[in-house]
Amino acid sequence: MRHDDSRPRTGGDADADRPAGALGGRPGTSAVVVGGGLAGITSALALADAGLDVTLLEGRPRLGGLAFSFQRGELTVDNGQHVYLRCCTAYRWFLDRVEGAHLAPLQERLDVPVLDAERNRLGRLRRTALPVPLHLAASLATYPHLSLAERAQVGRAALALKGLDPADPALDSQDFGSWLAAHGQSPRAIEALWDLVGVATLNAVAGDASLGLAAMVFKTGLLSDPGAADIGWARVPLGELHDRLARKALDSAGVRTELRTRVTSISPTKNGGWRVEVPGERIEADTVVLAVPQAETHDLLPEGALDDPDRLLGIDTAPILNVHVVYDRKVLKRPFFAALGTPVQWVFDRTEASGLRDGQYLALSQSVAQDEIDAPVAALRERYLPELERLLPAAHGAQVLDFFVTRERTATFAPTPGVGRLRPGAHTKARGLYLAGAWTATGWPATMESAVRSGISAARAALTALDRPRDHLFEEAA
Repeated sequence: MRHDDSRPRTGGDADADRPAGALGGRPGTSAVVVGGGLAGITSALALADAGLDVTLLEGRPRLGGLAFSFQRGELTVDNGQHVYLRCCTAYRWFLDRVEGAHLAPLQERLDVPVLDAERNRLGRLRRTALPVPLHLAASLATYPHLSLAERAQVGRAALALKGLDPADPALDSQDFGSWLAAHGQSPRAIEALWDLVGVATLNAVAGDASLGLAAMVFKTGLLSDPGAADIGWARVPLGELHDRLARKALDSAGVRTELRTRVTSISPTKNGGWRVEVPGERIEADTVVLAVPQAETHDLLPEGALDDPDRLLGIDTAPILNVHVVYDRKVLKRPFFAALGTPVQWVFDRTEASGLRDGQYLALSQSVAQDEIDAPVAALRERYLPELERLLPAAHGAQVLDFFVTRERTATFAPTPGVGRLRPGAHTKARGLYLAGAWTATGWPATMESAVRSGISAARAALTALDRPRDHLFEEAA
């Protein structure tokens, strides 16, 4: 469920031209950021920190984009389970900037329990403090879901993957599954290891994923630094980080934030600036950052801003389904686990974060959900409750107090072969107009990290053109 009940903001003089920041910002160069997801919030903060008067416009009644929370009775529910890794340095910068890092801590060391439902076996993917690639050697040597021969072949493929350059355009046109097969990976190895990680990070199985994006994920997360893949996740509702704390940071930076405000058009002015139209108001600014999804960006782009704007429409989307189950008792001892041999992919304990006092609340994150995204709740209940009982013996006899689903039909861009050439950078051909969003050319798949990096890149491009200071920006996102 999108929970997108945004509506136009009313009031104001429809014929008035108002400069960005006119409701109380600092005097100086002005900017409008369209979109209040992580990309837009990041751009707005970075521009305001450099001294610009910034207005942030968001059509929904909240900030956070597709990583948000909502109320269901007494529960505070995240629309989906979002995690990040230690290598997600831009998102960690964002957490620090909104003073929320302590609410989304990282594991001390990577440790992923992996349950095989068919063989009733538990394995673990975990690291040591040894240098790469020895940090995973002990874990792979004892990983029970692969044979000895398959484990040896995984090591050889990992070394070959380490030699690839994710930025090589030739890799973008190839699919990861074919590359894995050519490097000796069995279907079981792809299911039990490569797709275990890849589906969760790319939202695609190996055969449908760009080799360039897959290489980026595995090289950065598993083959760059021993601690790169340590997992972090919010111990509070996502809305606490991406809405409340983000709004507090924006307010402190002097950003004017308008929710329920849908932008209808963007056009250049005679003096070289921009006019942003919203219901009841025209806002003029020197700089505009479009931080909205690709289809919406396509509709708002003025003529000539991109050489081939229709290529944005070629960036397909992929869904994610989230299944939420509330039991009357504790059925899972671990904070999370991944699963094999079952439709269940990843399961997280969200009891404490949701505010549930009695029982246990589990959230199942189901990527690559094209076949189930529109399935009736009753059918999903019939499918997933028996699977949870198969994986978690303690669930036998437990009463299900609530069962519901959230659906993100356009959760990510589809990381298909060839998508790299479709993703635009931050710059456009129109002076003062920039693009941001996880779907832009960050080099990353559609993750919170990619969204933040895109926001910083757009702000950096704008500040460079304005000859404004940029030393406060996160450097790795340049």
